[in-house]
Amino acid sequence: MNWWEDLKQQITDSPVWKSIFRHGYDDTPRNRILMVSGNVWLHLHPSKVRRHATRMRFTWCMGGITFLMFLITVVTGIYLMFYYRPVTQYAYADMKYLEFDMPFGVVMRNMHRWAAHGMVIAVWLHMFRVFLTGSYKPPREFNWVVGVILLVLTLLLSFTGYLLPWDQLAIWAVTVGSNMGRATPVLGHDGPFKELLGVNPIYDARAFLFGGGEVGPATLMRFYILHCIFIPLVTSLFLAVHFWRIRRDGFSGPAL
Repeated sequence: MNWWEDLKQQITDSPVWKSIFRHGYDDTPRNRILMVSGNVWLHLHPSKVRRHATRMRFTWCMGGITFLMFLITVVTGIYLMFYYRPVTQYAYADMKYLEFDMPFGVVMRNMHRWAAHGMVIAVWLHMFRVFLTGSYKPPREFNWVVGVILLVLTLLLSFTGYLLPWDQLAIWAVTVGSNMGRATPVLGHDGPFKELLGVNPIYDARAFLFGGGEVGPATLMRFYILHCIFIPLVTSLFLAVHFWRIRRDGFSGPAL
């Protein structure tokens, strides 16, 4: 079993492991209290905040605004799900029904739409501020990676929601955007290193998104599931990890 202990020691001593878990704590009463007060599940907002994190700047709280926009899209999205059917015969009609016949339907749909746009803008500004202040450097390199994944998930949320109105603009926009899937490295049949997985026009990233060779009923259902279930769940998981790391590393930003 020595090889197993050596392997564990190599893993726990690696920079990747330390960037995620940093180091352990001694089992003392003081550290137990600190662990409880710093638990993200028990206290969403930290009990202690550095002074520079509360200063009003033009990029102040962009991460918090992004999370607020995400919550608005979740709440309004659940409301829209009650009146939307992801089938080609009814999708466009359901959008019109929401806009003109449902009480507060146009308000909820526009709140969902503009909150989604605001989330994309806020997350870009948040990443821009983090990059300019050098907050991607140790000890926050792991949280920077998590933030980049959240940025990609935000863009995927916006992209998958674009098709759901099922009008001409949505269909052609998704057709053009999904062409990038076939040029994806390894996963696209027009991309580099396609030989590694042996992908072809029938089995590649674009065909997976479309559920076939072109935009159709299967595409609408796949985008609906990705937009309403899969990507929000994955985003929530990474948000929890992101908040946990902020709690461990502290708010980033220049010191006073």
